[in-house]
Amino acid sequence: MYHRIMKEYFKKFQKEFPVLTILGPRQSGKTSLARDAFPDLPYANLESPREREFAISDPEGFLAQFKEGAIVDEIQRAPDLLSYIQVRVDESRRKGEFILTGSHQFLLINSITQSLAGRTSILNLLPMSLEELHQANLVSHESFAWHDHVFRGFYPALQGIERDIPLFHSSYIETYVQRDLREFLKINDLMSFQNFLRLCATRVGQILNKDSLSRDAGLSPKTVEAWLSVLEASFIIFRLPPYFQNVGKRLIKSPKLYFYDVGIAAHLLGITERSHVSAHPMAGALFENLIVSEAMKFYSNRGRRPGMFFYRDSNDNEIDLLIEVPALKLRAIEIKSSMTYSPSFCKGLRTLKKMMPDKIERQLIILGGGTADERTEFSIYPWNDLESKAFGF
Repeated sequence: MYHRIMKEYFKKFQKEFPVLTILGPRQSGKTSLARDAFPDLPYANLESPREREFAISDPEGFLAQFKEGAIVDEIQRAPDLLSYIQVRVDESRRKGEFILTGSHQFLLINSITQSLAGRTSILNLLPMSLEELHQANLVSHESFAWHDHVFRGFYPALQGIERDIPLFHSSYIETYVQRDLREFLKINDLMSFQNFLRLCATRVGQILNKDSLSRDAGLSPKTVEAWLSVLEASFIIFRLPPYFQNVGKRLIKSPKLYFYDVGIAAHLLGITERSHVSAHPMAGALFENLIVSEAMKFYSNRGRRPGMFFYRDSNDNEIDLLIEVPALKLRAIEIKSSMTYSPSFCKGLRTLKKMMPDKIERQLIILGGGTADERTEFSIYPWNDLESKAFGF
């Protein structure tokens, strides 16, 4: 059981809400974290057919077992139970009475907002972060060690031990991703879906062109959007929107595509050995995915959801990541897998700073190696020296 940063914030949220809801991909550690943080609460797992049948057929009887509250795992398996939890917490008025976990936003968000509006804090627990691996002494300072993290990914089960990593990723996709998607979308042609997943991986860090994806996958645009939406809801992919507020130039308005776990993306690209990462034509895009997802984890682990964007205009001025910080300022981040700084890396940063001099709070360049360096205009950080220095408030 690794220390998860989110645990440090549980007491704050528990004091404010009767229900704490932890969402995230399967195998991200939600159950372990909940049981570790709240050891005195009884536990019910709705993946169990017996528990699920009880919760669905007799929700009041199911909740009556738990006089002082409970941890209820995979709540999406019995979403109607949320209405009965609402009645229970409204009557008891106790804080932190129920801890709920779920792995599918699509099945839960509407039910949660309807039944538990104002009664729950929703936290997203993603796979482990570099910050958490640092705390566990599992981040190497070896040159290009980021290749190992791209290959391995960040699911807790793969950290600190020797495992057959391609087998884990293959089993994860077959057991969880395909099962959940087949169940929700009634997908019969698994070959088409597997091909679609691989095509998504080939678009990591790119502007998402759904027409192109539709043609390459042999699917209708409507099906492509449906499958993308459910992959997002299952915490497999996310779309990073463009930033185009109050800027006078014509900007790109389609999002970029990333995977929540870069190891899954690498596996879908056919990377079966750590040594394959450096030679792969998408190594730079995978490094970019690694850093963008790290920024997302930094804030998710603290229960925060700042605006996160990329910037690109019609003159090909581009910045990989913009993060909204307090006072509606922007932190601009350029991501390069190179170990060595080049003046060309700050072209986009300088351009945007000239366009919005009062909006840019800080400028950073994140590299695939080297050492930290503070310049007059921007800060340079290697990938393994980020954490609060780069993303902090």
